[in-house]
Amino acid sequence: MKSREKRRRVVTLLLVACVPIGFFVWFALNPPAEAPVNPQGVTVSDEPLAREQLEKLEVKSHQTASKYDRSEFGNGWAAWNSCDTRQKILARDLTEVVYDKNGCTVLTGVLNDPYTGEVINFVRGTGTSNAVQIDHVVALSNAWSTGASYWDKTKRVQLANDDLELLAVDGKANQQKSNSDASGWLPSNVAFRCQYVARQIAVKAKYVLWVTEGEKLAMNKVLDTCPAQRLPAP
Repeated sequence: MKSREKRRRVVTLLLVACVPIGFFVWFALNPPAEAPVNPQGVTVSDEPLAREQLEKLEVKSHQTASKYDRSEFGNGWAAWNSCDTRQKILARDLTEVVYDKNGCTVLTGVLNDPYTGEVINFVRGTGTSNAVQIDHVVALSNAWSTGASYWDKTKRVQLANDDLELLAVDGKANQQKSNSDASGWLPSNVAFRCQYVARQIAVKAKYVLWVTEGEKLAMNKVLDTCPAQRLPAP
């Protein structure tokens, strides 16, 4: 009986020892599937190619029903969960976020700025909050002159507060961009230009805004460097 029990224990120990070895062999032969990437390093998704969507946008010159005024897109940020859109985007785009006691207002956080490639330590306060600003990727004045001037105000406010249209960015870069489209300004962070242009195209497609000839030419020039770039996911 003792001999049989001893053999049983030996067999059990061998089986236990073999399980991780077997798993390792199986894992090596069957690695987990990874999201496919194209040669430009852009993760493949189900979203349309940016260039294909750009070709679907109407090309026209700047036109307006009346003179541009920022208030046509709402007075400041829209309310959101007893807070506002700015706080929502800060919470989305910053890391290591610390909130006020209301659980909405962002007091501090870290931004890996897409426009400059620099890291910004954000601190809310007079003289410091503007270090991180929320950019309308398609400048509102550009939207105004490429279709939005013919909308009702409700739709314009929707655009101005749409997550797709907004990015937390370096304040100085945002000021440099001002009202420019892709033909007049691109991020100094070259690695982000494809994503930047793709997001502009996505916004224009969503809201049926047109592009000018110069704007389209500039977008295509960027996309020449990343033909497999796709639109951002909604």
